[in-house]
Amino acid sequence: MRGRFIAVVGHGPLLEREAGAVAYLRQLGSEVRALDLWEDPANLFRDGEADGERVRALIVEALDRPDLAPAVLRALRREPRLERCPALLAVGESHIARMDPAAGFDDFTLVPYVPSELYMRIRCLEWRRSEFSNEERLKIGAMVIDRSAREVHVEGRPIPLTTKEFSLLAYLSENRGRVKSREQLLARVWGASYEGGPRTVDIHVRRLRAKLGNAFPLQTVRGAGYKLPLDPTSGSGHE
Repeated sequence: MRGRFIAVVGHGPLLEREAGAVAYLRQLGSEVRALDLWEDPANLFRDGEADGERVRALIVEALDRPDLAPAVLRALRREPRLERCPALLAVGESHIARMDPAAGFDDFTLVPYVPSELYMRIRCLEWRRSEFSNEERLKIGAMVIDRSAREVHVEGRPIPLTTKEFSLLAYLSENRGRVKSREQLLARVWGASYEGGPRTVDIHVRRLRAKLGNAFPLQTVRGAGYKLPLDPTSGSGHE
């Protein structure tokens, strides 16, 4: 997307330092915008910029104060345009033990930076959040469905599925945002000649949820069937 940028948030006087993320990423050709830790996150955006998809990644330079990182990230997430962008925590090596794994960051990187590693971590975050679909493969969040090889990977890990589990997953994924009844799923995945009941669908759905976890946010629409939401971060549950 044209005009996309990386946002770096940190202690104002240190943001533009020679060995900082801002300087390194600009040297690598990225557009970077800097923000002081407690500055209004809306200041990252220029007039008329309403699209949060413009933000490639959010880097919080906690350095020697990783204890402040959760509060900083919560404040940033209150800006609607930053709700869904991937977040990277930058922390000094001697302070890594003070990191909170439940702080909400997608990944972390150590300071002093290794520029190539920093950029690759950002690329990896983008890949995890990206989505695409072509004749052979479909990517939804962290899940990649390879139609031609009939394989599924979550965050790079192969997930073994039975033939029917794969067919059900592929069909639901190809019809994201649409509610599919148990009868429709039976007809499409098991075929019109199948003599079993709709409970078969529920059993296979439970198996997929168990194997795929949060990568498969299938929703149960009460009285109607199942729906895989267009937003992969919506979470599974009932409607």
